[in-house]
Amino acid sequence: MKMEQALKIVKEQLTEHRYQHTIGVMDTAVELAERFGANVEKARLAAIFHDYAKFWPKAEMKSIILDQNLGDDLIHYGTELWHAPVGAYLIQKEAFINDEEILQAIRSHTTGRKGMSVLEKVIFLADYIEPGRHFPGVEEVRELAKENLDDAVKQSIINTITFLMRRNQLVYPGTIHTYNDIVHQQGGNNA
Repeated sequence: MKMEQALKIVKEQLTEHRYQHTIGVMDTAVELAERFGANVEKARLAAIFHDYAKFWPKAEMKSIILDQNLGDDLIHYGTELWHAPVGAYLIQKEAFINDEEILQAIRSHTTGRKGMSVLEKVIFLADYIEPGRHFPGVEEVRELAKENLDDAVKQSIINTITFLMRRNQLVYPGTIHTYNDIVHQQGGNNA
């Protein structure tokens, strides 16, 4: 699918603000893919579609998650996580994108997962550091992303978990597993 066609499809699903975020994620994902050796075209397409379901009604997303077995455990955590697996499901059904690497990158972009591919890490990180993002800790992650993909992903997870814990919010176990997996791969203790 050509970039212009993908952007047109996605624009119909998003607010103007979220569409601008998507453009930022796309540009960042392409940059990261070139830097760390992921497929640039797949990174571009995954970035364009990563928030496809962002504004779907929560009741519909919940129904899709349960009906399609997209991870029932997600239901017990923040609704902000739901649009990722639902988006992957919907773009396969509605935009006819069947590339499993792209779908998996979209599916895991909010939570991460153990054993993430380079493409998944690129989309996960691009969503976190795109130029429109402004929050404490993002500059540190942007700096890490210039040199080491895993260090940048790990720090973004640390920031997210810390943020959630300070707000007394639940942390999705898959995100902790992602952190543990990266630490393990980097030779961390108890591995």
